[in-house]
Amino acid sequence: MSVEDLTPVDQAITVKRNQIPVAYTLAGAAVLVVFFTWAPWILPASAVTILMNFFILVIMATMWNLLAGYAGMVSIGQQCFIGLGAYATLYFAIKGMDPFVAIPLAVVVCAVIAYPVTYLLFRLRGGYFSVATWVVADSAMLIIGSIAFFGGGTGHYLPGLTNLSFKVLGHDTYLAAWFVALFVVVATYILLRSRMGLVLSSVRDNEVASRSSGAKVTSTRRTIFIVAAAGCGAAGAVLAISQPFIQTGNEFNLQWAAEMLFASMIGGLGTIEGPILGCVIFFVLQQSLQNYGAWYLIIFGAVAVGVAIWQPRGIWGFIRDTFHFELLPVGYRVIGAGVRDQGRAGISPWRGLRPTKSTPPIEDADSP
Repeated sequence: MSVEDLTPVDQAITVKRNQIPVAYTLAGAAVLVVFFTWAPWILPASAVTILMNFFILVIMATMWNLLAGYAGMVSIGQQCFIGLGAYATLYFAIKGMDPFVAIPLAVVVCAVIAYPVTYLLFRLRGGYFSVATWVVADSAMLIIGSIAFFGGGTGHYLPGLTNLSFKVLGHDTYLAAWFVALFVVVATYILLRSRMGLVLSSVRDNEVASRSSGAKVTSTRRTIFIVAAAGCGAAGAVLAISQPFIQTGNEFNLQWAAEMLFASMIGGLGTIEGPILGCVIFFVLQQSLQNYGAWYLIIFGAVAVGVAIWQPRGIWGFIRDTFHFELLPVGYRVIGAGVRDQGRAGISPWRGLRPTKSTPPIEDADSP
């Protein structure tokens, strides 16, 4: 049953998705797109570099949030696909292709590799699944590091960029990071507003109940895992261009998993805005504390522990629940007839709605 199949008992109740007029949202988005597109020409080089790294982390955090925050699959091995995306870009560049043109091909390579990996990982649940993703990442690193074509453990320089000046290369790399991040966020938003987004929410909250209701849990989880792998592959491809000397220790570094996990958890899992806000907080702390030595990591850890204890839904989750405000809503809200007061009192905001028509049966779930 969808929200269209419900009608308020009290006609003062309205069901809405967008709290901000669509025209205002589109206008604000257009301003941001124009600003970030022209940023290399209006901001200093140091700020452009920070923004480029910020967008790379936004890609990673958005994909990790899609995987863990919506599909309920907590992975600590997404650096596997970051590394594979980087080395796929290196492979195509060695074969004579422009590294920027190789980015979509690196995405395809990561998606193709992720498909058979799911048949191994989906046999596991919970912590076993998380550890298994780490094992897959380390195995991929060892395999890539043993291939002489890629320079083994010493790494390989990314060819195809020497004909670009340092300034042009910086601008092009920034634009690649920005456009990939924009595409990833928009695509994630569209996906979560679709029927699959509803299935993801049900799987995350209660997988058994979701299967019982007829949702295709396994195929949905497999699709999301492949999408997340492809997105991390895109981040790895852009990362390879931004740091043109590629080594297994850098590209398959566990640090990437830690950073995307930190940004998603601090910002708020299960929201589109949360990972973006978490990336902002991460870079603000990083730029402010980078001169404080070991205190840099201590403060990062303290912030993460504090948010996990006192705000488990993250900072954006706190803002959303307190002010009933979302920039990129993917669900519906019930407004009117004292719904806000009922919500604060712990009463479900869906109270007062009743079915208006029968709905066709949902397709049978696929086998795990």
